[in-house]
Amino acid sequence: MRSNYLTRAFYYLWTTQTAANAADVLYIMALTVMVLDRTNSLVSAALLPLLRSGAQLLSSLAAPLLIQRFKLSSLLFMSQTGQFLLFICLAVYLHMNGDASSLLLVFSLVFVMSFLDGWTTPARNALIPRLVTHEQGLLKANGLMSVSDQVVQFAGWGLSGVIVAWIGSSSTLLITAVIYGLAATFTLGVKEPVHGGISEKHVNASTDIAPDLDTSRWHTLTEGWKMIWKTPRLRVLTFMDMIDMLGGSIWVGAFTLAFVQVALGQGEDWWGFINAAYFAGTIGGGLLVLALARIIGSRYFAVMMVGMAGYGVLTAVYALNSQPFVALILVMLMGPFAELAMINRRTLIQSSVSNRMLPKVLSAQASMMHLVFCVSLLGMAWLAEYIGIVNLYLFAAGLTILAIIAGLLNYRAFQDKTVRCQTMT
Repeated sequence: MRSNYLTRAFYYLWTTQTAANAADVLYIMALTVMVLDRTNSLVSAALLPLLRSGAQLLSSLAAPLLIQRFKLSSLLFMSQTGQFLLFICLAVYLHMNGDASSLLLVFSLVFVMSFLDGWTTPARNALIPRLVTHEQGLLKANGLMSVSDQVVQFAGWGLSGVIVAWIGSSSTLLITAVIYGLAATFTLGVKEPVHGGISEKHVNASTDIAPDLDTSRWHTLTEGWKMIWKTPRLRVLTFMDMIDMLGGSIWVGAFTLAFVQVALGQGEDWWGFINAAYFAGTIGGGLLVLALARIIGSRYFAVMMVGMAGYGVLTAVYALNSQPFVALILVMLMGPFAELAMINRRTLIQSSVSNRMLPKVLSAQASMMHLVFCVSLLGMAWLAEYIGIVNLYLFAAGLTILAIIAGLLNYRAFQDKTVRCQTMT
């Protein structure tokens, strides 16, 4: 689905991110199986995602210092190359030592790799507007990225389990190292244009913080946060993102499994069906955005609100439903609405900030999202104990309604046409 609005460099970015995401899924599955086999402890296995989230949170907090010194494409290359070299060390170490390997060393390497990965997503999303030549291309680029992300998640977790069971954890890690190497190689093709992409010369000056002679580390670290706070549109979008993350944690495995068992009266097989249906719906949603890009045009806010409303209503109906097959249909329908909301919200953020400030804004948002996700997991688990799993899903639907109300109350912030980046001629 090649578009004249998308440059060759964008397709390199798309390829490297798809490969890196696939490698992530493979190695997490392989290490989880290895740790479970070694320790027979779910707590030990749970340390892996916790370590990754903690490292990515710290990394996104420190990312502005790196963004100040390096080009985004260079940051991406350093991140992917660093992860590749560290993963080679990890894979060779585990292959040579087997059951005698130290889990402390393994977890330490995972932490450092995750730290390097922490600035990848902000850098990727900040690069996208620089690698497209028209505002309509921005929506398509985000749609393509989202589709590939969801396909990797949908296919990756299932296939990775088969691969690990077939050839074992150690061999799977060696294959993963090769994929990481390919991801690092493809980053060489991600070249930032000196001139090109979406022009930022028409961005409203009020959305950018004036350059400051103070180049202290504190100023660099807080610049993105100040930008979010001082810009009404970014404040509202960030709040919506936080609400999405709070409510979105209900789709984490433990909650979906509990819902399937309690509300639907089914076993783990239906847990897999529900997850597969949801991911299939999100893939369909990404493809829908690509197909409707011309129709959507620049109506990002309206489409985002439609997506959130549809998702919220379907989540509430899902919570009240007790029929397994109906639940499958509902989660499959949720996917497109969730993607419409997410892709258009991301595009709104990218088209509301100058290229200079966008990486720092995205880094600040990433820090908040990692923190909110960790808090949400703990908070939702505690809440489920008190109100029950069905009411937890109703609560999540209520959070979505809260986000919609926040958007409607701040509708004026989205009507300022001068904020949106104008396309190049």
